[in-house]
Amino acid sequence: DLEKEQLKTLKKVVKHFENGFPLKDVAPITDILNLCAEKMYEQEAFTEPLCELIKLFGLPFLKRKSSDEANYALDVSQSITQLGYLMSVESSQVRIQICKSVVNFFNTELPGKLLSGYQPTSPNYKIRMAEIGGLAEILVLSLTLVENQLTEKLWVLKALQHLSTSGESCEQMVNVQGASRLCLCLNGADPSGQLLFRSSDILWNLLEKASKGVVVNQLRSLECVHALKEAFVELLCGFRHCDHQLRNDLLVIATLLAESPAVPMIESGFAKILIVLATYTEVKLPNPLVKGFKLTYSYEDFEMKKLLFNIIGILSKDPSSAQLLSESHVIPALLYYVKQNQRSGFPDWSAAQYEELQLHALAVLASVAPVLVDKYLSCQGNTLLLVFLEWCMSKDPFFGRGNSFHGTGGRGTKLAQLHYSLRALRSVVALYDEAVSNNLCDQGAISQLLDILKYAADISKEEEENIALVDIQADILFMLSVLCEDDNDRKELFSCEGIGILVSYLKMGATLLCSARGHNCLLFSALDCLWSCVIGCCLAEESFIEKQGVFLLLDLLAVDDSNVCNMILGILVEFSDNPKTILHMSIWRGKRDRTAANVLIQLWRREEQDLGVKRDQYGKIVDTKRPIITSFQKQQKVIPLPACCPSFSIMEVSESIRAKIYSLFCKLGFENLPGLSAKDVVTLAIIQHFIDFKIGEVWSEISAEIKEEFRPVTSDERALKLISEVSENTGRMVLGLQTEALEGQHHREIKEEKKIYKKIQATQIQRDMINKSWENFLARTSNYEALKVRNLLEQKI
Repeated sequence: DLEKEQLKTLKKVVKHFENGFPLKDVAPITDILNLCAEKMYEQEAFTEPLCELIKLFGLPFLKRKSSDEANYALDVSQSITQLGYLMSVESSQVRIQICKSVVNFFNTELPGKLLSGYQPTSPNYKIRMAEIGGLAEILVLSLTLVENQLTEKLWVLKALQHLSTSGESCEQMVNVQGASRLCLCLNGADPSGQLLFRSSDILWNLLEKASKGVVVNQLRSLECVHALKEAFVELLCGFRHCDHQLRNDLLVIATLLAESPAVPMIESGFAKILIVLATYTEVKLPNPLVKGFKLTYSYEDFEMKKLLFNIIGILSKDPSSAQLLSESHVIPALLYYVKQNQRSGFPDWSAAQYEELQLHALAVLASVAPVLVDKYLSCQGNTLLLVFLEWCMSKDPFFGRGNSFHGTGGRGTKLAQLHYSLRALRSVVALYDEAVSNNLCDQGAISQLLDILKYAADISKEEEENIALVDIQADILFMLSVLCEDDNDRKELFSCEGIGILVSYLKMGATLLCSARGHNCLLFSALDCLWSCVIGCCLAEESFIEKQGVFLLLDLLAVDDSNVCNMILGILVEFSDNPKTILHMSIWRGKRDRTAANVLIQLWRREEQDLGVKRDQYGKIVDTKRPIITSFQKQQKVIPLPACCPSFSIMEVSESIRAKIYSLFCKLGFENLPGLSAKDVVTLAIIQHFIDFKIGEVWSEISAEIKEEFRPVTSDERALKLISEVSENTGRMVLGLQTEALEGQHHREIKEEKKIYKKIQATQIQRDMINKSWENFLARTSNYEALKVRNLLEQKI
């Protein structure tokens, strides 16, 4: 009788709260739920009222005051947590009702009637309480309980699908390995297909809203990748529109996994299926892996094709995939698109789609070709790209759509095709492979690249904002540098037309340096090309000097840009073996009549300031023992190094520009240099003895290393002391020369000052005489007595 009374009471409770629970009653109702769950194990009759009470949790909670939401937040969050724990009750009806109530959390519709004096809570209140209570985490763990019950599992996934719209809930799912658990649900038996759809949708939300790295780490197991592969293969032969969309969604997830090198894409066989599918239409070889698949050329298939190309580019970064890419004929498939665009119609790709695939294939080719360079050469990739470049330069009518990422800036032109074909060619040239270089040069690539460079430079004058043109020019300059390096015959071929182009870049060098649009990379590329394509070839060097190239380099050096100075100084050092270079440097004059020596000395002073070398206010030596030591070297402790390792002093020579400036002055000379002030002469004295100071610095390091581990014998100690004294004496001697130069300048300034003072004094005396003469004149004309005296004096004379 007691159980019957309890059931009647429960029905009254359900009837009373049929429009929702007030917040103050949520905790007691939760206690009732727990009691009902306990009673269920003895009496199944309690199942129905338990489900009815759980159903009411799907309705909005009710509040009397606005502060109720905050006051009862702890009770409500704990109640929702307890609701999730009821998933452990072995009743399909209860579990399904819990999931239905959770789904109703996201239903914003209000009940028809409300309790008098109550208002519904805010729409997101219950969702927020579910996040605080960790409901998502509990439901993920409950997937184990419903493993073999399809209906219950689908309802749990539906609830998780709604909860996964929240970033916090996604993080909770990930904390309990939710990604791997859901991935293993993809291939369960389900005629409706909802299992695959809901699981993949939740995975999508986890990747978007939770930590992507953690999610990928959970999906990296062989079981998860295999499950993803099986789901993809199952959808591959689907004919419904939703199947194609879901297939592409799984492909995106596979792409994210492929970006992680630890994911077993190759071991699972997933990578092979994707690669074969990507080359399916271009290679046209029968393969059982894609049996039953038919390309429909729909929008979803077009998106799939782009995703597959993208995965090939990602897989090419993994060295272990090289053999698989080679066996799957990826290079021939990508080279299939290296040809003139032709308008395609039904049932093939449209012209816009074909152009987008073509540009995408060229972009992927740039990643794959360096990995499979032998296959690339055997398929005559260089020849195809050079022929394609000819078409890009031709006047054949073509209207570029420019409606994709790779087609940006190429609408109405072949500029995008030119850009990405050059990028692909650059990728193989960058390997510095002799076979690739010889193959290109034998086909006249140097002349063709120079023609394209002139074409791109002319267009860029009109379209300064087009970054693609900057990339095109930089890529060509780099390729010419690689092709002509260490080959005089190629340098001579380059010099016929290339010198003039390099000079044009140097002429606008200052403008490029100050450009905020990334154009300064053109200057660096031009200087690199100058170093590789001109230096070392007498004919090319003579041509460059005749075109006033040395003057242009000094103009750039005078701009005093630290990013480019080191490279220009290195080029000038290489050119300085030619006597004409030194002559041009001697006669060059910059702004305010600056000389090359003055520019070099100013660079030296700036470099020493950056390196923290100590100098006094006049630029004189402060430490005569180690006059050119940097602040970094002072901070280094004595570390004994093997003979094959350079010390800090030697490394500093290669890293700073002081050694290059010293080398140039050795050619220019240290005396009778025009345009130098006393301060310049003081700095020049240090430059002149740079090598002596550096030798002393190295010996100082040797001495410190020896004394760190050994005690030198008397003769060695005497020799080391003598070397140290010689170095210090050199420093004192240079300091004396600096002092003498400053004193001489001081005396000259005093002498010049005296001359100016005498001029001022003479001018003042002359002015006084003129004034006195004027006063006499006035006196004679205004005073008769003074005039008579003046006449008497004149008569006596």
